[in-house]
Amino acid sequence: MTYLLVALGGALGATLRHTVNLWAGSAFGPGWPWGTLVANVLGSFALGVVMELGEGRTIFGVDARVPLGVGLMGGFTTYSSFNLEVIRLWEGGQMGRAAGYSGGTFMLCLLCGYAGLAVAKALKST
Repeated sequence: MTYLLVALGGALGATLRHTVNLWAGSAFGPGWPWGTLVANVLGSFALGVVMELGEGRTIFGVDARVPLGVGLMGGFTTYSSFNLEVIRLWEGGQMGRAAGYSGGTFMLCLLCGYAGLAVAKALKST
């Protein structure tokens, strides 16, 4: 059951990732990997929420954090895409953009992950 739930979560996460990528590309335009940045920032926030609110909860007898964290968020977030985009910027001689994208992604995801945990803790205490 765990594998099935992780697979279903992964499929949904990948579909959401594709949707975000299409939306971000049309909303912000080409020339910057907006889709990956948006997915990673939102995914960092959502994973914080999932891990905090999922504690002690189950889906069909499975710890809810496994299908939602590993499956859904694993399919949604995009480190491998991020990595390739940074390399491509670097190879294209855009070292400043590569560094800005790397540092910005790191800080935004870290802050959003923390915010997700904080929001979930506040929800649990009400």
